[in-house]
Amino acid sequence: MDPFNNISFSNASPNASVEFNQFVQPVWQITLWALAYCSIVAVSVVGNLLVIWIILSQKRMRTVTNYFLVNLAFAEASMSAFNTVINFAYAVHNEWYFGLVYCRFHNFFPIAAIFASIYSMTAVALDRYIAIIHPLQQRLSSTDTRVVIVIIWILALLLAFPQYYFSSTAQLPGRSCVKYVIFPRYYVCVTVLIYFLPLCIMGYAYMTVGITLWASEIPGDSSEHYQQQLLPNVVKMMIIVVCTFAVCWLPYHIYFLLHQFFPSIMEDLYIQQVYLAIMWLAMSSTMYNPIIYYCLNSRVFGPMNVKFRENNDEINRKHLIVGVFIRLVAKYNIFVMKHNRGVNMSGDERIHVFPKGLGDRAGPE
Repeated sequence: MDPFNNISFSNASPNASVEFNQFVQPVWQITLWALAYCSIVAVSVVGNLLVIWIILSQKRMRTVTNYFLVNLAFAEASMSAFNTVINFAYAVHNEWYFGLVYCRFHNFFPIAAIFASIYSMTAVALDRYIAIIHPLQQRLSSTDTRVVIVIIWILALLLAFPQYYFSSTAQLPGRSCVKYVIFPRYYVCVTVLIYFLPLCIMGYAYMTVGITLWASEIPGDSSEHYQQQLLPNVVKMMIIVVCTFAVCWLPYHIYFLLHQFFPSIMEDLYIQQVYLAIMWLAMSSTMYNPIIYYCLNSRVFGPMNVKFRENNDEINRKHLIVGVFIRLVAKYNIFVMKHNRGVNMSGDERIHVFPKGLGDRAGPE
């Protein structure tokens, strides 16, 4: 099942009394698709949670832009965790196994998550636009940023509410599927609001920023150093993030707009494979951002490397202290044994006082 519409892959004849599921795939094909979809979930959830942890654990990382990146990472990790595998299971078997409650949630949450994701990117684009084109204008504070994030989620939930309210499951002969009634205009409005409109806003913002940076027309600072540092570190990274999102979701939106106006395409024998490929591409957009951050912006993953190095240094210091302590205890044991025996110990006896691998062997005194 997908965020916008229920897909029922069936091809029963008009005279047939029982609807059957013709789109049954061989086991090896299902296994390959399962691996592809599970890889999205693993990379997306781990990568986005890592981004959230890095930003929130470092006080100096809590900037306006990074707060929006946290919101973006949360929305994408949530959508990947709660919807990707469920989408795959429903699309492969064309049968809903997860009950009415999760049916409503599953139709409701993806639209809200996608809305929150793309408007977080839009907020970053507008923040960069104001910072570069109007540097003297007052920027958002941390409190203002949190308010904007809350407003984004409220609007996202309102937009997705019809999907929740009209969702239901219907029992067909031999199987169950998802059923709800919404006007096609709703899907057109959703597509415009969560794809084309924000992309137009971000396109204008980044195009203006790019022209200004390359043309050395930055008010107050037009130095070459400013252009070389600012564009790659933030603007270039976010342009790639937006372009990746646009490329991943464009086939998906085109597919469902065609489905609304040309429903006969659902009767094609290969439509299930086309849908699985398109949906995989759309869902995969949730896993690319952490990779882009790591490759293009050391400020995001740089603190993680520093933290790991600090942890390793701390571990090494602890090992050194433990090693010194063990050697002191061993020498004390030698002294006690000498005193009790009243004789000198041989080199072999002293060797076995030390635990193997933790201290240097004692030489003859």
